[in-house]
Amino acid sequence: MGTLKKIHQHGIVILDFGSQYNQLIARRVRELGVYAEILPFDTPTEDILKHKPAGIILSGGPSSVYDQNAHLISKEIFEWNIPVLGICYGMQLTAYLLGGEVMQGEAGEYGKSIFYREKENKLFQGLPEKFTVWMSHFDEVKQVPEGFDVLGRTDTCIAAMGNEEKKIYAVQFHPEVSHTEFGHEILRNFVFDIAGAQANWKMDDWVEKTVEEIKNKVGDDQVILGLSGGVDSSVAAVLIHRAIGDKLTAIFVDNGLLRKDEARQVMEQYADHFKMKVIHVDAKDEFLQALKGVEDPEEKRKIIGKTFIEVFNREASKIKNARFLAQGTIYPDVIESKSAKGGPSATIKSHHNVGGLPEEMHLELLEPLRELFKDEVRRVGLKLGIPREMIMRHPFPGPGLAIRILGEVTPEKVNILQQADAIFIDALKKHGLYDQVGQAFAVLLPVKSVGVMGDQRTYEYTLVLRSADTTDFMTARWSRLPYAFLEEVSSEIINKVKGINRVVYDISSKPPATIEWE
Repeated sequence: MGTLKKIHQHGIVILDFGSQYNQLIARRVRELGVYAEILPFDTPTEDILKHKPAGIILSGGPSSVYDQNAHLISKEIFEWNIPVLGICYGMQLTAYLLGGEVMQGEAGEYGKSIFYREKENKLFQGLPEKFTVWMSHFDEVKQVPEGFDVLGRTDTCIAAMGNEEKKIYAVQFHPEVSHTEFGHEILRNFVFDIAGAQANWKMDDWVEKTVEEIKNKVGDDQVILGLSGGVDSSVAAVLIHRAIGDKLTAIFVDNGLLRKDEARQVMEQYADHFKMKVIHVDAKDEFLQALKGVEDPEEKRKIIGKTFIEVFNREASKIKNARFLAQGTIYPDVIESKSAKGGPSATIKSHHNVGGLPEEMHLELLEPLRELFKDEVRRVGLKLGIPREMIMRHPFPGPGLAIRILGEVTPEKVNILQQADAIFIDALKKHGLYDQVGQAFAVLLPVKSVGVMGDQRTYEYTLVLRSADTTDFMTARWSRLPYAFLEEVSSEIINKVKGINRVVYDISSKPPATIEWE
């Protein structure tokens, strides 16, 4: 049995019923030092049991148990003698399967509600009699199943139930989101006091064991990796390089859509500092030509993905004995392309680095970071000796500036955005704000407006500054940057970047907006 497989057992299995917060559940569990794995709700019994889970969490989801195509499971899951926690839809499903009554609520609950405890129990052990929880539901449990107690309510519904003897619990609210008070403690009580899971998910162990598994998997074969310069591909590259050395060849495709001076920085860091074999491919003209006249963001992604495959395949075909294609795919990439491991969550946007390449290139995928969250990836990068300023860089989308330039992408617009974005980021660093926000960048709008500069009328582009505070990138709120700072940045951009005469600040949170604009 592989060493990583041992770590993956005896953790928490999360069955995915379509909630966009599934990744948050997994992340919260991992923060406790326990491995969490997300599986589709219809995963066969034997595959779930292979994980030897200490506990199972039934996630939320958008459907009703009474829908024609409702996401249902067999009630045998409650007979495995494995502790279960249902969340939101997971509570309704538990009640429905075990003979309780689920009804459409008279009034849905969306947002914050006050939760009132009704009975002492292990799930809420050590918590106050009432606290704020985050609700997002319409259906509700009207009658708990036989053998269950009502553990808490809000003003409008039964909000928690449990069968202490069978270790089956359920809550109508979302303990995984930061808006729920004591959500961390609720999950901790389930994971340790009820499920008895072991805290064996440690990044030091993970690095050591993953390096060993990469060595064993690759053997004497060659690995090719697409190095973008972003955190994910960089950490994947250094991790794989530590395992197999010169059997790794990194191909850095410069698509002309990178941040200012990024190509030079990538080559200096990885080719010169880490002594990796890095092939620099200047493909700016090829990408920009392919994007000419294209405005739709999904079409831009597809074109960039297709062009990347063509350029990458051209270079990769020159490398003999290559068997593996390595990518820096991480968990959020997977959940936003499709629900993790094939579950029912809605597609938000496509990611060009998830899928597609192996079919074109006839290479086996090597994705060592696929089940790590961004903060875990960063911790791995620091342990591998990658400089902090590289590891703590804000996320940068695979399609690059193409999706931060709304509308058609042109060389002129790329140049304008590179300059403006650099001014914004440099100012954040100068004022000590960069590490205080989760992600910051500039967006160029296909909107021109009238301005006055030097007594002359101008008619130039509008730039948006975007900064979001987040720890998990699944939810975020706009950064409350100081007005004086925003004024300084706006003034510098308008004065120094030809083509911009108006700067605005995005005050949208996620949800309902996404962090990126496209």
